[in-house]
Amino acid sequence: MSEKLTVMVTGIGGGGHGEQILKALQLAETPYEIVGGDMSPCSKGLAEVDHPYILPPATAPDYVDALLRVCRKHGVKALFHGSEPELKAFAANRERIEAEGIFLPINPTELIEVCMDKFKTFHWLTEHGFHMPQTVQIENHEQLRAVDFFPAVLKPSVGGGGSANIYLAQTREEVDFLGTWLLDNLGPFIVQEYVGTVESEFTVGVLCDMDGNFINSIAVKRAILSGLSNRIKTANRTGNQGLGATLAISSGVSQGEIGPYPEVTADCERIALEMGCRGAINIQCRHVDGKDYIFEINPRFSGTTSLRAMVGYNEPDILIRKHVLGEDVEPRFAYKSGTIMRGVAETLVEGRNIPHA
Repeated sequence: MSEKLTVMVTGIGGGGHGEQILKALQLAETPYEIVGGDMSPCSKGLAEVDHPYILPPATAPDYVDALLRVCRKHGVKALFHGSEPELKAFAANRERIEAEGIFLPINPTELIEVCMDKFKTFHWLTEHGFHMPQTVQIENHEQLRAVDFFPAVLKPSVGGGGSANIYLAQTREEVDFLGTWLLDNLGPFIVQEYVGTVESEFTVGVLCDMDGNFINSIAVKRAILSGLSNRIKTANRTGNQGLGATLAISSGVSQGEIGPYPEVTADCERIALEMGCRGAINIQCRHVDGKDYIFEINPRFSGTTSLRAMVGYNEPDILIRKHVLGEDVEPRFAYKSGTIMRGVAETLVEGRNIPHA
């Protein structure tokens, strides 16, 4: 293919999955003309695309109108969201976007709604026989007394991307203190049992085509003790030495050893297929005593999308090649394994007149 195919990626600033999709498309052998959008004029990604635009916030009433104006102007053939608010907007306007002849690789709305609510995810997993850390939902101060497992992870049921507003408690007093703060400031949340060690955590990607057929899976065994990969790290004071000397909660910045890991991906493949995945799904778990304990499912492309592309597992490119270009994609195609570590890169965002969509 010599002529470039025009695609658009939104939410390309910061370190979110929009930036990751952009990097993956730039790594692909398929030639792409990339239109990029972000609501901030200071977005790093706007300096790295062929056609940059400043978009309204995804919750703005004119967001989809602005988005489609840009798509029509450039003849966009495939559209990727780069943030969860935009995923919600895309799902709510799915038919309108697809009516423009635009390939929209997002999961079914029902799956998105389950996965974006951690307590709904817990119920789905337990009802379908998968393992999950003990989990309780907290809607008032009295329910905090139901937490009788330590250490415990407190986090919002909805939202909390990049480990925002997530806390680790090792005692009854800490659960009460942190839980009270969450209720008073953010509202209902969930508490999950902390399981496994810092060496047992994986982020797993499962890719299906838009007809629900399995394509492949991949996993990153996360290295979570660096400052880039966690926001909470503390000595284990519980007396349970099976959890390791250090307790840590990973942030959204994943790095580590990447490869097939069939002992971990098998359960995740089953989850994706039983959920009715269409496109990409990302599953966070800890592998303990031969079992995968799932603590989160993201119904979207991952914050490790570019890492996967570096070893030959390029999810956005695969879906475009299959559904837009009509190419055959072999299930369980081979890709490389290795260790990928991250740092911080700087970009000079020069003063230029970036148009508003």
